[in-house]
This record gives sequence, structure tokens and C-alpha cells, in this order.
Amino acid sequence: MTRALAGLVAAIVLLAAAVATGPEPLTPPVYRRSAEQTFLTYPEWFLVHSPAEYAEFIREHRPSEFPWMGHVAQFWSAYAAVARATAGDRFNFGYHVMIVVIGVSTTVEYALRAVYETLVGRVTERLMPPDGTDEDRYARRVAQDYVNFIRMRPWYEYDFLGKLVGLWRETSFFGPGFVRKWERKYLLTTEYGLKGVYAWFIALATSAGYEAERNDTAIVLDHLPASTADLHIIEVVSSKEDGPAIVTVPRYAAFGIAAIALARVGVDFVEIAGNRGDIVMSVIAPAYWDDPPAGTRVLLEQPVLTRPGYKRVALVMQVSELAHVLRTCQVQIEHVYDY
Repeated sequence: MTRALAGLVAAIVLLAAAVATGPEPLTPPVYRRSAEQTFLTYPEWFLVHSPAEYAEFIREHRPSEFPWMGHVAQFWSAYAAVARATAGDRFNFGYHVMIVVIGVSTTVEYALRAVYETLVGRVTERLMPPDGTDEDRYARRVAQDYVNFIRMRPWYEYDFLGKLVGLWRETSFFGPGFVRKWERKYLLTTEYGLKGVYAWFIALATSAGYEAERNDTAIVLDHLPASTADLHIIEVVSSKEDGPAIVTVPRYAAFGIAAIALARVGVDFVEIAGNRGDIVMSVIAPAYWDDPPAGTRVLLEQPVLTRPGYKRVALVMQVSELAHVLRTCQVQIEHVYDY
């Protein structure tokens, strides 16, 4: 009787443990990443959204009008929101340290830019031609090129020093708006030079302190599409006839593109990077929008400071709901936050 009771207790404990931990992921271990990272990548990606807003903003507006400190406030409020959302999860010390480091460095950079553009930039803006100087146009091109790069690769891999050389090679020494030209040369030389040195240091520290991460993410699909010929960025790892399939797609901005493509051909997601729980997605919507898709909850929303009348909304949903949301969302999908 005692042995039978002990066996029953052991069975109950094992069953409870299985229920608590859930089924073993179908995703191979090499592709798995921790669940809290979908939240923690939000503030990291805000530092992609912010330069993107800047690059778009300065096409039609003066740099001195950009809301530098408003973006700083939004970064830290976003970090506070995801910290609260992940309070019950494993504390990802390394990722939190990384967010704080890039947050502090961005705060310092934006504060200095705000002061400089207010005290100096506004003065030289009055002395420039309507379309700006060669240096202003060069800065616009580099700003957009930088955004295109960091959507796919880490920011510290960007060739700031090459852009510094290009500044002096591709802009004239004399021309309209002479005072503005040389003030911009000074500012951009300082910016690209300091960022180049800082990026080199961060790359060195990253390579020394962390193992290189995979540049792809594994997704378990409920089934494999009839044809993947048009889904060029998707690679099939394994599949079963009339059963789940495992594919890999690129990370970063390309992940959202691949996820939307898969959703549109009718598949649903079972796991992403070994996770079946929450995943975060952001949308850009009119300020009056108050109709998040069914199966989602709002993590946070913030006004898009450079686009009056619009807001950025971070939504949370289960991985199993993601494909349906991508198929039915009625507003602009900005980013799907990979793990």
C-alpha cells in the first residue's frame, strides 16, 4: 500500500511538472531562444524606429525641429513597460544590460544633438539655401542608408568611418551657404568619427563577451505550403506529409516580411524559436484607432512624434494567433519582434 501510494504521488508530481512546463518544443534546441526576448527586443528596435523617423523627417524638415528628447522619453517608457511585462519571467541579465547601455548612450547622444541643433543648428539653418547645402543632402542620404542597414544588421557593423571619408570626398569646399556648409562638416565629422570609434569598441566587446548569434529563426508551421518557390527567404528544415513542418527565415526586419508571406499563403504558426506563448508586434495606426485585432492585447501605445495624428501600438498575442492577426490586421504592420 505504501509503495502504491508513493507511486501514485510520484505520478501526480510528474504529471504536474509536465503540465507546468508544457510539451517539449518541436523546434531543434540549436534554434531555441528564451520567451522574454520578444518583449526585450521592443526597446532595442525603438532605436531603429527612431532613426527611421529622423531620416524621413529631415527630407522635409530641419534637423533642429526633430523631437530628440521626446524620443528619449519614449525609449525609457517603453523599456519600463516591457520590464513590467516580463517581471515574472527569467531575468535576462545580459539583454537588460545591453538595453541600458544603448539607452544611456542614445540619451547622451540625443541630448547633445538637441542642445547643439537648438543653439547652433538653428542659427546656420537661417544661412543655408532652401534645399540645404551639399552636406545637408549628404546627411540625408547617410541617415536613410543607416536605417536600411540596421533593419538587417547590428548598428555597430555600419561603416561610419567610410561615411566620414565620403563626406569630405563628395561635398564641395565652397558653394552656397558657406557658413552652414562648414558647420555641417564639423558636426558630421564629429558624429561619424565618434560613432565609428564607439562602434568599433562595442563590436570588440560583443565578440569578446557573447557568442555569435544565429541570423535565422526556426518556425514550426502547422503544414508546409503547397509551393515555397515564391518564398525565397524560407528554407525547409523538415516536414511531414499532412503534418507540421519546420522552416527557417532570416531575423530582424526580414522576419516580419517572411511571417507575413507565410500567413498570406494560409499557414499557421505552431512555434517560433521554440516558443508557443506571447509574441509582440507593433503597428502604426491613426490616433483615434481603438480596435486591436481579436486575440491581442495592448502592451503600450505612443504617439509618433514626427507624424501628428498617428500612434505606434505594441500588441501581444499567442504565437498560434500571429498568422491570423497578420492576415486580418487593418492598419500598417510595423514590425514583428522576433525572440
